[in-house]
Amino acid sequence: MLNVDADPLDRLAEWKASGKNTALATVVRTWGSSPRPVGSHLAVNEDGDFAGSVSGGCIEGSVIEAALKAIESGDPVKLEFGVTNDMAWEVGLACGGTIHVYVESIQ
Repeated sequence: MLNVDADPLDRLAEWKASGKNTALATVVRTWGSSPRPVGSHLAVNEDGDFAGSVSGGCIEGSVIEAALKAIESGDPVKLEFGVTNDMAWEVGLACGGTIHVYVESIQ
């Protein structure tokens, strides 16, 4: 369930307090045009519920998939999306820039 109005860090804390496994995705680098600035967050819980945004919607699906894998494995991952990346067109990033997103399980 998308909740863009909720602060993602507050929502993550709520989920952790209720015993849910969680992950946090953070925009760590951008180049050129990007929909969200460095420091933007997307919190995800084990049920696939999420809050926040790392791209305004164009790559969230892929980031949520990576977050669910991080929750399961405990391994962090750094994702890169850009117009030179075939996957970027597939997930809808056509803003002309590059976004680097760090995804980690929050214990």
